[in-house]
Amino acid sequence: MNSTDSNHDILIVGAGPVGCVLAERCATQLGYKVLLIDKRNHVAGNCYDRFHESGVMIHQYGPHYFRTNSKSLLDYLSQFTEWIPGNYFVTSFFRNEYFPFPINLLTLAQFFGKESLTPDEAKALLEEKREKIEFPKNSEEFVLSRVGKEMYEAFYLGYTLKQWDMHPRDLSPSVCGRIPIRFNTDCRYVDHEYQFTPKDGFTAMFTKMTQHPLIDIQLNTDFKDIRIKPSLVIYTGPIDEYFDFRFGKLAWRSLEFDFQVKDVDYVQPNVQINYSNDYDSTRTVEIKHVTKQVHPKTVISYEFPKAEGDPYYPIPTDANHALYLRYKELAEKETDEHKVYFCGRLAEYKYFNTDEVIENALRTFEVLKSKHGR
Repeated sequence: MNSTDSNHDILIVGAGPVGCVLAERCATQLGYKVLLIDKRNHVAGNCYDRFHESGVMIHQYGPHYFRTNSKSLLDYLSQFTEWIPGNYFVTSFFRNEYFPFPINLLTLAQFFGKESLTPDEAKALLEEKREKIEFPKNSEEFVLSRVGKEMYEAFYLGYTLKQWDMHPRDLSPSVCGRIPIRFNTDCRYVDHEYQFTPKDGFTAMFTKMTQHPLIDIQLNTDFKDIRIKPSLVIYTGPIDEYFDFRFGKLAWRSLEFDFQVKDVDYVQPNVQINYSNDYDSTRTVEIKHVTKQVHPKTVISYEFPKAEGDPYYPIPTDANHALYLRYKELAEKETDEHKVYFCGRLAEYKYFNTDEVIENALRTFEVLKSKHGR
């Protein structure tokens, strides 16, 4: 790590959202000559979108859309894209019906056969249904303590088993805990103030972000293929891989996608349908609901979780977190001794939404600027 590439001031490993944001910031704000590399043949990481052979735009690695409550973050990204406004709606398929998800007043009324429910009536109903667990120790107990056994088995249990290949009782409360229960009729998946999709796609946005004379991009390039490295490195790849799996491999869930063309404008009532108890896929996605593309055909993505493959989701167990902390200690030492900074989902063994990971990259840049600015 002590050898120096005289042509570049910084090497950024990974051209996903974190790498692209940090490349742009280092080039435009610090005047750094940046070498940005990625194993894949494209920028944008898992946000990568492309036109399917049918002509329909698809999200290659699962659905992404941008949501935030931060006007400054929206303004930053607006330098590189125009936006399509629109909310993201999810339904859960159960008993041959589509239920709004996350659970809200409409979900509760439909599920329990009520014509309608007021917020107070819904709270009273859930108080009757829920199990009295004061301090939930896992995801099963967390959901049971909020909505009770019937809705747990309808919407959470089967989905979690398929997604994680683990029982909810073996997963942290945070896995299911991040899904809200709403006592209103808001059917949006999230309630952020700003919800958009880049007009020309995420790939176009991150491509424009990295089109700068001080940024050189090398795709199809492994970190280990760079024999002479600059004295400053940002690493966004898997943290355990960086250290040659010294303590063993961190556990991840991967995904497999089956894209199927349909000769109609739309098939689904909304962008995403969850299947907790039916079919092998966890969800189907029709991204045209988000991109608003006008096309006579549509593409449905069928999503199948699996154990092996590209890492998508860190598996939140106490043992995995303890293993990550051992690698984190090595990473902090590497930062201090060799100026290698670790940032992003793979490098921090943490699930981030798109807005969260970009904010994380911007915070990392501020650290870099304070320590290595010129």
